[in-house]
Amino acid sequence: MDDNYKHPVDDKKVKFRPNNINSSKSENTKWIIAITISSFFLSAVMQFVSAGILEDVGNLIAICVVLVIIFIGILFDIIGIAVTAADEVPFHAMASRKLYGAKQAIKLIRNANKVSSVCNDVVGDICGVISGTASATIVLRVTVDSSLLEATIVGLAVSGFVAALTVGGKAIGKTYAMKSSNYIVYKVSVIMQFLTGRFGSSDRKKKNSNHENGKKKGNNKNCKKEKK
Repeated sequence: MDDNYKHPVDDKKVKFRPNNINSSKSENTKWIIAITISSFFLSAVMQFVSAGILEDVGNLIAICVVLVIIFIGILFDIIGIAVTAADEVPFHAMASRKLYGAKQAIKLIRNANKVSSVCNDVVGDICGVISGTASATIVLRVTVDSSLLEATIVGLAVSGFVAALTVGGKAIGKTYAMKSSNYIVYKVSVIMQFLTGRFGSSDRKKKNSNHENGKKKGNNKNCKKEKK
């Protein structure tokens, strides 16, 4: 060992404070159980859908489906890494100026552990499993009338290509996510704000209409009192 570095006195262990997580142990336990169960059903559904699509299409479209699945896994991996590496401070300044999507970005960063679990572990890993299964299905279809040696060579080539594309894409994506984490989180939060605004528009309209009706009733009562 290099003597230029300092060591703990009397072989004492260096202690670090644990990072603060915005949830209790019970909430974390519930989240782990929920994400485990949901990943099981999501994997089964995605496997069923992909198998149904690959069964009724040609080889070229099947290859495109596999590439799309790989791209989805890489995309969600980028989002999970970006949310984990993003800085919350700039979004507070944006929220104070009421910029679109800033509050959603703060929510994402404060729940980075859950977001990364969904993006990296659930969606990313499920896409990896399904892309491998789908590529195996394509190999079986292509090598139906081939010899065992040819089928083995094609299988190794396709599986190697899928693995290389997945690993290489995620490596490039992680580098980009670390460099542009705040930008990625902001873009994702803008999309989330847009979607929540679209789907929650009916509820907001009802609230606004009820609020306006309440104002009208109050004005009518005041008018009646003034007339009396």
